[in-house]
Amino acid sequence: MLDLSQFADDQTVAFGIGLRKDLAFHVDALRKERVLVLTTPQQSDLGLGLAEQLGAKAAGIFSKAVMHTPVEVTAEALAHLQSVKADCVLSAGGGSTIGLGKALALRSDLSQIALPTTYAGSECTPILGQTENGIKTTLKDPKLRPDTVLYDPELVATLPAAMTVTSALNAMAHAVEALYAQDRTPASDELALFGLKSFKDGLPKVVATPGDLAAREETQRGAWACGTVLGRVGMALHHKLCHTLGGSFDLPHAETHAIVLPHAVAYNATAVPDLLAPAAELFGHSNPALAFWYFAKSVNAPTALKSLGLKESDLDRAADLATKNPYWNPRDISLNGVRNLLQRAWSGEAPQP
Repeated sequence: MLDLSQFADDQTVAFGIGLRKDLAFHVDALRKERVLVLTTPQQSDLGLGLAEQLGAKAAGIFSKAVMHTPVEVTAEALAHLQSVKADCVLSAGGGSTIGLGKALALRSDLSQIALPTTYAGSECTPILGQTENGIKTTLKDPKLRPDTVLYDPELVATLPAAMTVTSALNAMAHAVEALYAQDRTPASDELALFGLKSFKDGLPKVVATPGDLAAREETQRGAWACGTVLGRVGMALHHKLCHTLGGSFDLPHAETHAIVLPHAVAYNATAVPDLLAPAAELFGHSNPALAFWYFAKSVNAPTALKSLGLKESDLDRAADLATKNPYWNPRDISLNGVRNLLQRAWSGEAPQP
């Protein structure tokens, strides 16, 4: 088992069944008094239960978190936060809810507790992606990183199979890009490969038996590792593509990551075959792109962007947007190359260089 302490920095991270029942202890540890509970509309019942558990420490509930953290929702949440005089947020949910907590932390002096219900990994990073006028941008600031993260496997045990799979592949994408990051280190490589192995071993188990709490905790440890490495090194073409498709075409975050990943790997593998070889070997294939493609298919992940509602007529604009102000990437980014990549991802074809 990987030693968390060498990577946790100043963040409190804990794993265990029933951790959500110890919220008051963690609020007290942060010396906070009024907690605003954040959720999506779909998880408002969870938020109500957590607020009830917090009792007098609950400042209320805001259940309007949505994908891609639009600034108008953040503005509404901030007004509510100020009206109830909250000094802490409890972000219970996936990347949408945790992203809203981060956006509030950026705009105010408060603490964050994250209670993840997916494998997004956002809870481990000092990174925020937010959308304004149809454009998603990212920023990095130490205050964005939640103070406390509580991984309770019971909270992901009821995650639907489809969401389990796409959320896991979203997390895995962070680790994959960390392997060829410009600022990678031996420690980041170790963390990335640990995260990938945790999902390789744990994801098929939870797909087969969703209530297997030991396997769920294994995948949560994978989410922690993949999220933590995302916060330590820079990301590349895969993330640029997904931010473009999500922010400008309103595609669902996790599903988009799941579909694009093998194709982005195929694009970059020709430039850094040695750096991707350990991941390919881990998944039992000599070709890293096909390794992730076959693994995704084995757990019934979506494989075509057209299934998410993206039109073929949108691909030219998507390629153009994705190649403007590109992230650093190990292979030169060309408009034609990205357009071809998107065409295969759109149609569901197997990845090619």
